[in-house]
This record gives sequence, structure tokens and C-alpha cells, in this order.
Amino acid sequence: MAGAQQQLTTEVDGQTMKLTNLSKVLYPQTGFTKAEVIDYYHQVAALLLPHLSDRPLTRKRWPDGTSAAYFFEKNAPRGTPAWVRTETLPTPGSSTGRDEMSFVVCDDVQTVVWLANLAALELHVPQWRIGLSDQGRDPQADLIVFDLDPGPGASIVECCDVALALRQLLGHYGMEGWPKTSGNKGMHLYVPIEPASSRQTSAFAKQLAEQLAEALPENVTANMTKALRPGKVFIDWSQNASAKTTLAPYSLRGSDEPRVSTPIDWDEVASATSPEDLRFLPHDVLARIEEYGDVLEGLYDDPQPLPTKEAT
Repeated sequence: MAGAQQQLTTEVDGQTMKLTNLSKVLYPQTGFTKAEVIDYYHQVAALLLPHLSDRPLTRKRWPDGTSAAYFFEKNAPRGTPAWVRTETLPTPGSSTGRDEMSFVVCDDVQTVVWLANLAALELHVPQWRIGLSDQGRDPQADLIVFDLDPGPGASIVECCDVALALRQLLGHYGMEGWPKTSGNKGMHLYVPIEPASSRQTSAFAKQLAEQLAEALPENVTANMTKALRPGKVFIDWSQNASAKTTLAPYSLRGSDEPRVSTPIDWDEVASATSPEDLRFLPHDVLARIEEYGDVLEGLYDDPQPLPTKEAT
């Protein structure tokens, strides 16, 4: 137990921080420790931050490791340092009954490390930024996301086939998709857009999901009914609602091993033949960054306007 109390006071980008319980094992199946979680997030922070910056952050925390209980946390916790950015935003329809909440916004490396020290293994954000909206009251999305979720009997390999078909459909509208693994069974496909309301982005994502389900009925469903999913890939278009969040690129998953939601290129999507081809742990991701750089670099550089009804 003495080892579990290991502490370190260090400086991160000029901010003095106390890191605690560094030898605590957060992934019991692999022995991956809290120190290793913090080290991974520190190393990947520069690539992670563009996807967290200016977005209200929801964390999924495992203070006693992934074999124990976890909890979701949206509000800034008690003891949040003064240097961590927080924003009070409306939360209509919140299950807590609150009309608004103070959210953590992760804009810097220090906050990434602070979150890792809290065992916030999963980092989830919406498809909209605070600066594009009226303090979150009229969220304007800058991304559309398609969450490709394989049903029983399907895997991420089948998701790749659907992603390729979805890419072709997006190309009809002059839009490009950017794929990443979910870090679990499926995939996410991001589409950068000029700011549009979440209502509009949800409607467009639903339209494309239903088009693909109609074209490939043996492989795709746009209906979340579980009875319809076996052997198919469910395209979850509802993730574009303003209150929904998606796991950020480069975030860990709170699973039996420290899998990472990893950006991949279209060649990898086209060539995948086994789920193992697209299973990445922290050391794999850091090696990929060393070799290939940031696969999502440029994601936000060329947003396209959301097609009008006339165009579709």
C-alpha cells in the first residue's frame, strides 16, 4: 500500500502540480499504472488539445482502476485549481435538474495532466465549441460525427466497409470524412463543417445514415433498435445532438486494457482484415505519431458548408 501513496511535485508548462498515487494500477489486466496514464496524456497533449479546446468536457473517471466503479463527471469538481478554465453553460433537460453547470474546458497541457491525475481516463466532448455559440445557448457545431457501432456478429472490419461507403456518399456533397477507431468495437467518422446548428447537423447525418441503410440493407441500419443490429453496423447519427458527446481523438478507454481512440488513414481503413489491425495501445499510438505525425492534422482547416435541402 505504501507504493500506492507515491507522490511527485513537478512543473508542467510553468505550473507547479502535485501528482498522487502514481504507482496505483488503473488497468489491472495489464498492470498499466496511473503514472503511465499521466505520461501518455502528457506526451500526446499537443495532438489531443485541438479536439478539446473550447469544448465543454465530460470525463469518465475510474479512481480505483477499470475493474472497479466509474462515474461520469460534467461539473468542475470541488478543489478545481483556479488556473483551470471553467465555463458556466446551460444544461436544458439535465438529469440533475440543473438549468446550468460549471464545465471544465481543457485548453492547455497543465489541464490535461491535472485530468489524468484525477484518473479521468475517458475525455468526451460535443461537436460544438463555446466560442461559436452564445455561451452555449445556441450551440453551433463545427463537426458532424458518424458513430459506427457493430452489432453482434460484426466487428470494426465491417465498420471499415461502411466507412468507405459513407466516404463515397459524403464525396457527393463535396465533403470529406476523417476516421478514427472508437477504442472499443467501432469507429467514428468526423466531417468538418462551417458552423451550423446541431439540429441541422443531426438532420443531415440522419439523412445520410438512412440513405446508406437503404442502399446496403444487409450491412447497415440507421435504427437504434437492438433487434435490428445483428450482423450489421448501426450508424448512430444522434451523436450530433447538442447535448451528446463523443470520445475525443487520442483519448484512452476505460476498458480491460488501455486502448486508445486512434486516428487512422483511409489506406488503413481499406486494408483492415482483423480487429487486431486497428487495436492500438498507448505505446502503439506514440510510435505512430513518431512515424507518421498527426493523422488528424488539418481536420479543421477546410470546413465545408452544410448542404442545403435543394443541394441534397
